[in-house]
Amino acid sequence: MQYDAVIIGGGPAGSTAATYLAQAGKRVLVVEKEHFPRFHIGESLLPYNMPIFKEMGVMPALEAADFIPKYGGRFSLAKGDMENAITFGEGSFTEEPLAMHVERSVFDKILLDHARECGAEVREGWTVKDFSISENDGVAVTITGQHEETIQAAFLIDASGLANFTGNRQQLRQFHPQLQKIAIYGHFTGITLTGDSCIKTETHIACFEDSWFWIIPFTSNKVSIGLVLDRSAVKSTSLTPEQIFQNAVDSSESIKHMMEHSARIGPLRVTNDYSYSNDELVAPRLIRIGDAAGFLDPVFSSGVYLACVTAREASQAITNALDSNQALSSSMKAYEKRTRRNLKRYREVIELFYDRSFIEILLQPEPVLRWPCALNAFLSGRLELPWSLRWRLKTFIWFARIHSRFPLVKKLNFG
Repeated sequence: MQYDAVIIGGGPAGSTAATYLAQAGKRVLVVEKEHFPRFHIGESLLPYNMPIFKEMGVMPALEAADFIPKYGGRFSLAKGDMENAITFGEGSFTEEPLAMHVERSVFDKILLDHARECGAEVREGWTVKDFSISENDGVAVTITGQHEETIQAAFLIDASGLANFTGNRQQLRQFHPQLQKIAIYGHFTGITLTGDSCIKTETHIACFEDSWFWIIPFTSNKVSIGLVLDRSAVKSTSLTPEQIFQNAVDSSESIKHMMEHSARIGPLRVTNDYSYSNDELVAPRLIRIGDAAGFLDPVFSSGVYLACVTAREASQAITNALDSNQALSSSMKAYEKRTRRNLKRYREVIELFYDRSFIEILLQPEPVLRWPCALNAFLSGRLELPWSLRWRLKTFIWFARIHSRFPLVKKLNFG
């Protein structure tokens, strides 16, 4: 074998997996079709990203980049009359009090360069054309760049993101019917943010009845703003994405005021076909991580975090499989089980968000059963939940599901 593992994709999932495998002494090749730095969306991280970065040894480089700290998130009605904040440091179950916002072009390059420094080989501007897997003989991956070449490796890690390279080839992708959304987004300058310095750095989620805005200040003068709405709503209109976006801005006085003196950097972009999962996450000599394992709506900023978590756990599983000379180890199967559990938990709460049950309960004046603290920990990225958290999260989900059919708290007017 030329390599112990070939990784498709050099985003956060691929570079994190490459770092862990290289640090374990494995021979790793990352194949990335683009040249970094490159534009990417998903600027907001979660507090439980931080221990992973420290473990990888990349934290000094991230601190040197002087990214903006993130103290929490704020949920509100788009018309601006009700809101509630989740402040990480105030959650009694949240052990990590601080996250960060990042400019992904800079952040992703830091992670990929760190993988190189740890000993991984990285080829940018190369594309995976095909692959074949033999349980006994390993994997053969054909790549094209300066020339065409076939690479031999013991394992293949799919970190291809929304391209979902191996999952699509094997027809494994299943879209979640309740979460078929479209996002229209861009980067802006001149945005008017109010509040103290901590509030100004929060992720802000502003909700309409059938859509929502994200507002993420990721540098001192750049803000990521995106509108997420039903795919059917876009298909049923003749309006352009720019017109749909502007109509939504104009229908919210708070967001209209925020953007009154703004200027857009580059074009508005559109992402289609949102949330999905693959029927299979592991197979002999193959493992899927990050968005290639499953993609979730970005409302809770879980994308980069789940990419890093799945990459760390998958690299540990592959290290175990290599050391024990197995094509499909028990640790790989355990990885799939944990990943499906984590994706399912996030998906359940996201579905409640779109049913508006999540918001209607969160914005109630009197907290119940310390649900806000439980949600704080979960939305911060705490995935290994003790019983004191699990039962609160479960009862919140049950209560919200009942509320969606039989109102148990005050219904809100989303305007």
